[in-house]
Amino acid sequence: VLQDLPEVVPEITQDFFKDRTVYRAHLPGGGIFQCSITGLSFKVESAVTITYRYATWTSHLSEADQEMWVPAGPLFHIEVQPGVVRAVHLPHFICLAGGVNPSQCSVAHFKSGKMTLERPTRVIAFSAILENPSFSLLGVLWRRLRSTLNLLPMHSLVLIFQQLSAANTTLHLYLIPDDNSVKQAIEKQEMNWNSKLIPKPPPFNPLFFGCVYQVTSTSSVVITPEAHLPFCYKSPKEQQLFVEIYIRNMAEEIGLLLTDTRNDTVVWRASLRSGDISLPACVSKTLSGAAFMKKHKTELCSRMRQLSTILLHLRDAKVINSDEEEEVQGQDTSHRRSRVLLELTEKKGLEAQEQFYQILRMKDPYLIADLE
Repeated sequence: VLQDLPEVVPEITQDFFKDRTVYRAHLPGGGIFQCSITGLSFKVESAVTITYRYATWTSHLSEADQEMWVPAGPLFHIEVQPGVVRAVHLPHFICLAGGVNPSQCSVAHFKSGKMTLERPTRVIAFSAILENPSFSLLGVLWRRLRSTLNLLPMHSLVLIFQQLSAANTTLHLYLIPDDNSVKQAIEKQEMNWNSKLIPKPPPFNPLFFGCVYQVTSTSSVVITPEAHLPFCYKSPKEQQLFVEIYIRNMAEEIGLLLTDTRNDTVVWRASLRSGDISLPACVSKTLSGAAFMKKHKTELCSRMRQLSTILLHLRDAKVINSDEEEEVQGQDTSHRRSRVLLELTEKKGLEAQEQFYQILRMKDPYLIADLE
């Protein structure tokens, strides 16, 4: 959902008591800037610090409102001093390419438990722009027209995770709207299940809420509870729908497909190769990158060496940028540098943690072997 705008990397803190992540963007001066993680963008007149976090629609949208409106992007809680922000770009996942009517789009505000709606100034690909905004809980809604809901095209993602502690090869396949708050919630849950993300491209056609998509394979696999996935929006706090794919004998390559059950059109196709999969023989010994970092964080902070080399590899792999590298190097002790790097990598998600783990295995195999 990122546009071609100057990016700002937010400071990230974990509020463990309330189980939420808080972002703080320090904007250097007047201009328009986009958060590198959430896709949220701000046009400001001067330097300012903006604090924001994800919220959940189901906690605020009444049942009556859910009959009329469908969430079309993440819900944000935004705090900033009044009068500095000239416009906010709120991410949405509606595909506008098929002649969708943007007049059905509204920005929802929630204050004191009440919702008010405002027409956005403009609706563009991937965001709704609201000028001279007042801040509270803000997010994009789309009017739910019963006759056309299934005709409303959505940008979507397919997420595949391998459960490393399961027998043989066990995968979880999710089909979700392109909403980063939902994606983060799934990654967190799968990390707790000791799973590894297998990156694959998104569907090559827009998908439609209310429609059912069938998961099939070119090889013999077991799909449970059934091979059909309804495409819908579920709050990040809810359990997301997925199918489990069990592969008894992993071949060199297995094809996975998603088909629209209305017309048997293939909307997504991916090849699962043996190199994508962790070998079952290693499962009992090898954790995913995220699980390894979580289990051995204390030891890594005190025993990790060659930090400059590791930082260089992480920057080359685009896991971190030069500002983040300077932030790590600027710490006053090696223990502090290691801790800041680990926390920074954790916040970037499962794929970043897996890359960090593989780089560490390459640069310090004896440490990895000793910890494992």
